[in-house]
Amino acid sequence: MLAAKSLIGTHNVLIITLDTLRYDVAVQGIKDNRTPQMAKFLPAGQWELRHSPGSFTYSAHQAFFAGFLPAPAAPGPHPRLFAATFPGSETTTESTFSFDAPDIVSGLAAHGYHTICIGGVGFFNKLSPLGSVLPDLFVESYWDETLGVTDRDSTKNQVDLAVQLIGQLSVDQRFLLFVNVSALHQPNCIYVGGASKDSTSTQLAALEYADGHLGRLFRACCQESATMCIVTSDHGTAYGEDGYWGHRLAHPVVWNVPYAEFVIESPRGP
Repeated sequence: MLAAKSLIGTHNVLIITLDTLRYDVAVQGIKDNRTPQMAKFLPAGQWELRHSPGSFTYSAHQAFFAGFLPAPAAPGPHPRLFAATFPGSETTTESTFSFDAPDIVSGLAAHGYHTICIGGVGFFNKLSPLGSVLPDLFVESYWDETLGVTDRDSTKNQVDLAVQLIGQLSVDQRFLLFVNVSALHQPNCIYVGGASKDSTSTQLAALEYADGHLGRLFRACCQESATMCIVTSDHGTAYGEDGYWGHRLAHPVVWNVPYAEFVIESPRGP
């Protein structure tokens, strides 16, 4: 686990959720060399298997922003990168970055970080009070249909916007950038010609598409300063396993998620 406490203040923070990405699909992408950008940055070129604290986007992200990222898929307790201060925590250690706030976003803002959200799926679209809860945590938040699940160029559009926004910050401004990548969410069949139904194959095609743009995002974030990166899925989804379809349900294909944390050093040095 990264020692987040020692990185806050000197490193940018990038959090990417690959919305709805299944662990088995992510592993297949590495095995088949269809996600070379991910393979380049992931520790040892591999995903870590973790368990999500939520079975759908809203519950998972509420937990993430409170400091409860996906937990290692093994008996714990497991130390956490981030933690809101509260009595009796068994997972807050000397390496944990603790904050006197209800969420990571405002906790980092109190330490001088500029916070940016680039939304993807409906819980970030700001079209309703519920769709505004998560993006309203951030100083800047963005969503439009070109960033959403129905636009085949959504990841390109999200990365274009992220690069633009990062470029507008002063070189000494540390930032928290959160991106909810929407391409993996249904309808991911739009990434396979002739497909009309989502499946692990169409989700893998969507992941391959997204991977082609995320390397540019990683490089942009560390241009001026080293960046601590957290890349994960919020939950998986069922494509007929044991009769289940979708998510917001308890099944291994939903709670098993790919996870990675790593630091990208800046070419400009410390």
